[in-house]
Amino acid sequence: MNQGYPRLLGDIGGTNARWAWQESADAGLEDISVQPCAASASIQESAANYLLAHGRKNPVWAGIGIATAITGDEVRLTNGTWHFSIAAFQRAFALERCLVINDFTALAMSLPALIPADLRALGGGAAVAGAPIALLGPGTGLGVSGLVPDGKGRYSALSGEGGHVTLAASNDMEASILAVLRKRFDHVSAERVLSGAGLVTIFQTLCKLEGRPAHDLMPSEVADAAMAGADAQCVQAVYYFSRFLGNVAGNLALTLGSLGGVYIGGGVVPRLGAAFDAMVFRECFESKGRYRQMLSTVPVWVITASTPALVGVSRALDTLP
Repeated sequence: MNQGYPRLLGDIGGTNARWAWQESADAGLEDISVQPCAASASIQESAANYLLAHGRKNPVWAGIGIATAITGDEVRLTNGTWHFSIAAFQRAFALERCLVINDFTALAMSLPALIPADLRALGGGAAVAGAPIALLGPGTGLGVSGLVPDGKGRYSALSGEGGHVTLAASNDMEASILAVLRKRFDHVSAERVLSGAGLVTIFQTLCKLEGRPAHDLMPSEVADAAMAGADAQCVQAVYYFSRFLGNVAGNLALTLGSLGGVYIGGGVVPRLGAAFDAMVFRECFESKGRYRQMLSTVPVWVITASTPALVGVSRALDTLP
């Protein structure tokens, strides 16, 4: 399909709003911009500021991936204050079409377009062509999606809120961490631990278990201290983050039968650098009893590309109703 241009494309998370412009089907993304969500009172204001700053007018179509479940016209960020009507947004910019999808559905749509330079391998064998593909990513929250073959040589992207499944423990220490968290939260979801805020939550919980005061750190400070080996609890926080992520990713791979591979998006894992324990992740990913052998063959990649969801939302405009 060669229509709906020029396009305004958005990738909206709990922290940042990413915008881009696509002039035509043959053109790449232009004027990619990252704005803090807190810098604008609404998504409409953020989009208008972007268009004004880059001298862009009259997009024909808009596609937006946003970090929440899309259940109707009214959209509200799960980890943010923005809320809006899709129809009102479309009217405000006189758009012929406005597609709003979950941000990890948008990221899933980008996976077939990724190249080896966009990825960092975390072990496993070769992907099975035409098999389901899993996607999860710790960022401000925990996004989960995937691609399922449609039997016609193409894929359909899943839209869900798998980051809010109940988190399980795989050893006694993890059970102790969860026991503390169950006193703090009504529901200990995977997102409570596998996110930027979750990294701090693990650090604070370890401090409590060891009877030492927990400093009020930012996620970046936990990551930096872990990478430098400057704080034992920060190092352990990243260790248990790696374990929990491996466990959840392995569960997702089993649920989807994702022999086509598992992709890890979001900003947290790339930010952790060498502090992220790939060997620990891989062990917990594969440690599923009778299915260890199958999971040992499943390749896992960390997405290192800077704005893949913007590519995915453009692809979604061409394929989704």
